[in-house]
Amino acid sequence: MTLFLVGYMGSGKSVIGSKLADILKYNYLDLDGYIEEKEGATIKIIFKTKGEIYFRKLESSYLKELIGLNNTVISLGGGTPCYGNNLNLILESKNSLSIYLKASIKTLVGRLYQERYKRPLIAHLEDISALNEFIGKHIFERAPFYEQSSLSIKTDGLDINEVVDNLVLKLF
Repeated sequence: MTLFLVGYMGSGKSVIGSKLADILKYNYLDLDGYIEEKEGATIKIIFKTKGEIYFRKLESSYLKELIGLNNTVISLGGGTPCYGNNLNLILESKNSLSIYLKASIKTLVGRLYQERYKRPLIAHLEDISALNEFIGKHIFERAPFYEQSSLSIKTDGLDINEVVDNLVLKLF
């Protein structure tokens, strides 16, 4: 089985995905990390030099390569399920499950504010109110995609171990 973790940036997909894979004895892949390795450039550099549309095409192409892997947890980028045919690829993939890591705007702002410069989509936002507005708008746009996941788990107020324990309970 392949488990796809979806959710907004800062929802914990990478850290939770890695821990979940360890517990399940699955392989772990972070789609953004996979893209960076294949392209020999960071996501930030790809965005800056080639633009978001180019990145989204790359992202879709690499997602297609990974569909169908067995015993793997894959953390997707926050926008991955929202572009092109990506969501349908995930939902129609045999022997896979999509899991939405749902975090409130307040939680996301708290997690992302200090590290915003590492995130191409929010690096330009200087104050916390602008970040709050940006995330709120994005969540409004992206939630209909995320909500189509097979499972959903709220992460607000939970540490990594609690989220992973809750996921394991829902999975089995």
